[in-house]
Amino acid sequence: MTDYIKKILSARVYDVAKESPLDPMPRLTKRLGRPVLLKREDLQPVFSFKLRGAYNKMAGLDPEQLARGVICASAGNHAQGVALGAAQLGVRAVIVMPNTTPAIKVDACRARGAEVVLYGDAFDEALGEARRLEAEQGLTFLHPFDDPDVIAGQGTIGMEILHQHSGPIEAIFVPIGGGGLAAGIATFVKYLRPETKVIGVEPDDAASMKAAFDAGGLVTLPSVGLFADGTAVRQVGEETFRLCREHLDEVITVDTDAMCAAVKDIFDDTRAVSEPSGALSLAGAKAWAAEHGGGGTLVAISSGANLNFDRLRHIAERAEIGEEREVLIGVTIPERPGAYRAFIAALGPRAITEFNYRYARDAEAQIFVGINLPGGKPEKRELIASLTAAGYRVLDMSDNEMAKVHVRYMVGGRAQGLPDERLYRFQFPERPGALMKFLEALGDGFNITLFHYRNHGADYGRVLAGIDVPPAERARFDAALDVLAYPYVDETENPAYRLFLDNATSSAG
Repeated sequence: MTDYIKKILSARVYDVAKESPLDPMPRLTKRLGRPVLLKREDLQPVFSFKLRGAYNKMAGLDPEQLARGVICASAGNHAQGVALGAAQLGVRAVIVMPNTTPAIKVDACRARGAEVVLYGDAFDEALGEARRLEAEQGLTFLHPFDDPDVIAGQGTIGMEILHQHSGPIEAIFVPIGGGGLAAGIATFVKYLRPETKVIGVEPDDAASMKAAFDAGGLVTLPSVGLFADGTAVRQVGEETFRLCREHLDEVITVDTDAMCAAVKDIFDDTRAVSEPSGALSLAGAKAWAAEHGGGGTLVAISSGANLNFDRLRHIAERAEIGEEREVLIGVTIPERPGAYRAFIAALGPRAITEFNYRYARDAEAQIFVGINLPGGKPEKRELIASLTAAGYRVLDMSDNEMAKVHVRYMVGGRAQGLPDERLYRFQFPERPGALMKFLEALGDGFNITLFHYRNHGADYGRVLAGIDVPPAERARFDAALDVLAYPYVDETENPAYRLFLDNATSSAG
């Protein structure tokens, strides 16, 4: 242990890295009722902590090793550290990355002059190819985590945390992929402050360190989830496992929704957008705080911000569920005019985040509804109980992965027996009561045949509605829309509607 402390204290990281700030999170602190601090490694030059270990390793190589060039395998962040370090030292760098690596990380490595090889679908396959190229070309291999110099470089984060916060820290939460960051931080923190807990956090679908802890030795997972690509490692390192088993207090796991909620928490407090792995430790801190009382200070590592922009859509979609501030339910209501209004009234003043429905000829209709729940789990239980007491059949789908990823977008199809259906695209004001105002304006004389709405975070909601309007009632219906005064577009002749939703004109030919 003393050897590692000396390595950490003398690590050569500050040629390329900076001492990242330890920022307070006031909104989350207020919500959890205890101080929460965020170590901002997303502010490093490569937007990740990984350059610390990579550069410390490279700076310790002899000239002959550097002259041969270096090679590494990485899901992206270690790769960027190696690319930056190689550019700083003026040496060749070959980087093998999985095909699943976000393009933003691949492009960043190439921009720094590294030669990028894309191979396999996960880190372990890329690692095997890097080892093959190492032998073939005589390159010097830089392991992303299972190396004492890499571990020592990452351990400088623990040194900085204790320097920046001299007061008591109840627990430090560290993301785990291969274990280098956790091993380095835990070794340093436990040497100086053994009373401070150091807790590793892993995705529940890539929990290789937890599996090793449970088995008492290294375990190779058959597969890992790729949502948190920076921690998608099937087997942790031998040295990182040894150090983590000795110095970590425990390893906990969190799911995708919890990581998405933590990304939102980081944004709310810092206006920074974290990658899923970067928010992993904060998700763990929140889960741990929910199970442990007290008011001690918690520190989480924001380990990276290399996020493909197109992934934000999925993160935003899942964040509210992860925070348990939204419930997704399937509800059975009578298939008759007025049933919508009765159901919305049963929900009370709660904000609806999603509403999907398509007419069926049966006596009952199935609707897919998302509802905002400021009160979290207790309010969800209360809501479902009240709807059940009112005679509705309710299915809670908040933890149903298929429903969240697929079914919510597939509610619909063609409907028989609707020759007078008209389709409208509306803009609803994004406030509670907007849907009820719409239903009251229509009254009970018009049957809603299709409804799709999802909160998009804008000032107005986008709604697609199908309404059964017989020709004789068209003037009365137009008058009701004029009184409602919501902006709308008549989409009845839209070719997409005709092709996929309107049974009256559908034809295979």
